[in-house]
Amino acid sequence: MTDDHRVSLTAYLYESFSGNTEARAAVVVLPGGGYRSISESEADPIALSYLSRGYHAFVLRYSIGEFAAFPAPLIEVSRALSTIRRNGASWGVDVNRIAVCGLSAGGHLAASLGTMWQDKEIAAAAGIDSGENRPNALILGYPVITCSLGQHSPLNKMWTQAAGKPPLPDMQSRLSCELLVDGHTPPCFIFHTFADQVVPVQHALLFSTALADHQVPFELHVYPDGPHGLSLANAVTAGGKVQYMNETVAQWMEQSCRWLQSVFKDNDQVND
Repeated sequence: MTDDHRVSLTAYLYESFSGNTEARAAVVVLPGGGYRSISESEADPIALSYLSRGYHAFVLRYSIGEFAAFPAPLIEVSRALSTIRRNGASWGVDVNRIAVCGLSAGGHLAASLGTMWQDKEIAAAAGIDSGENRPNALILGYPVITCSLGQHSPLNKMWTQAAGKPPLPDMQSRLSCELLVDGHTPPCFIFHTFADQVVPVQHALLFSTALADHQVPFELHVYPDGPHGLSLANAVTAGGKVQYMNETVAQWMEQSCRWLQSVFKDNDQVND
């Protein structure tokens, strides 16, 4: 998605087969990595897990490090959704059923998209039409949400390391997603662990409270145990580390798929 290949969109698409031309829902995965790197354990393994459950799946490897200053990643994910929608007919994607799944810093990027997709400056910078970048649903895994938890907030640290300097005071309100929720924010599935010592569970709770305040439907799971960065929480993504395997947390994938089915069914009823 950039001439130097820094930013890329990987697609895992079902081919049409005999007698089946129905468009499928899609999930766009935004891996974590603190805006400093891309966590590969939160990239293709997540996408392939959704693929195995019948969804088209995409992975966006967005700008990191010195290139990650706001709003660059947000512009890139906006372009990605526009690209998917503009190719929806030929790729077999139902353009009204596109979920964005972000983990950790990718969760912040997904939440930013869900709360800022209407921003005209973002749309203009991305070269897209209004609404092309709106996700129909958000899935947020142990997401970074806010700058409001003090100077040691993970987001403050991330942005200092990503952009090479601390965020400006007026920028912090634009980076704190719980302050940007409104009635146009899409439905959300959120999971976190109480034991997360890197991104405290308060991030998920703040966002959930904002969703409730604005009557945005959501499902929240707070599991008691497990470190930050669990990804699928099974042997596929644990890299041999026992602490990253947790049968309870691993349920989030199946739970999110059941939730997506419900949300997309509701979309049908609205469209009818």
